[in-house]
Amino acid sequence: MNPLNQEVSTKLELIRQTLIETEMQGLRLRGTDWFAWATAGASNTVLLTAETGVAEVLVTAQDAWVLTDEIEAQRLQDEELPANFKLHINPWADAARREAFVRDATNGGKVLSDSFAAALRADRPIPHVEQQLPPSLQHHKRVMMSSELERYRQVGRKASVAMTEVLKAAKPTWTEYQLAGAGAEALWARGLHPALTLVAGERRLPLYRHATATGEQIGREAMLVFCARGYGLYANLTRFVCFGALWDEQTELHRHVREIEAQALNLCKEGTSLNSVYHTLAQAYQQHGFNHAIREHHQGGTTGYLAREIVANPATTDTLAEGIAVAWNPSLPGAKVEDTFVILQDGQLENLTFDPNFPSTEVEGRLRPVVLEI
Repeated sequence: MNPLNQEVSTKLELIRQTLIETEMQGLRLRGTDWFAWATAGASNTVLLTAETGVAEVLVTAQDAWVLTDEIEAQRLQDEELPANFKLHINPWADAARREAFVRDATNGGKVLSDSFAAALRADRPIPHVEQQLPPSLQHHKRVMMSSELERYRQVGRKASVAMTEVLKAAKPTWTEYQLAGAGAEALWARGLHPALTLVAGERRLPLYRHATATGEQIGREAMLVFCARGYGLYANLTRFVCFGALWDEQTELHRHVREIEAQALNLCKEGTSLNSVYHTLAQAYQQHGFNHAIREHHQGGTTGYLAREIVANPATTDTLAEGIAVAWNPSLPGAKVEDTFVILQDGQLENLTFDPNFPSTEVEGRLRPVVLEI
């Protein structure tokens, strides 16, 4: 069997076992993250900023469909979908026909849905037949199969090469918009969605952790952040460039964040809870003399089909496991470090966004990026 079809078959088995355990008649997946997971990397995205796409997955005990409208169906069939799914097409102006199809396919029974929580956030009424996805299925989404991990490696490699290419070409006279645009262009050229391209130049860098680009010139130094999406998977990484030698104070800030990050990475093993990593980071900041830094920026967490599947905080008791990807981003004013790692079978971490052509230094046995000095 084709590896993609085999992966989808395995996931359909997991879904159907979940239907048995929850006594549900079907499952609907509308989100861009869940659609990519269920279809082995296919995309239902047209509008990049949308949480849901132009197609959804419907699975019952007997069948699996992709539901879409007549605008999207042919392209999805030709370019996106594996062979495991039937296609149900409704007229674009007749959404009610899709809902009638779902009722018929599920015999009017209760359905699991990934849109339950999103609808609650939007304060929209929830049809009584739709129920929230159970934690067991959410866990399966976060644990990478070997075929998913191979795709993830491709995404991470392309994203990191794009980052290196852009920062080596950057000029101090560029605006932050230009640097962000060059980053987005480099990602698109490699078939990746530029889901996020943050930029802070010399003046704004020490002021803001989430610095969206502006028309200011970047000046002597700049930070570039990518959340790059391919096959539905996110490669998250942060890099810095400096035009001239880095000042001693800045060098020390970057050293601090790398050493703080190392304590989090050392804990990334089977069974470690996310809140224990958070508390370790809080202690690490204090040990380095930055008592309140833990409150000034989120520290990252698990990643995969969302830029952050779970953001670690004092209450997140979810535990790490083999096959889960993480992206920590400890930061101080003007300094940050971030890459996307996956936890391997032997307890080791694989850096999916490492580029040997970007300067690095060894920190507790791992090569971590330093500031690119031009």
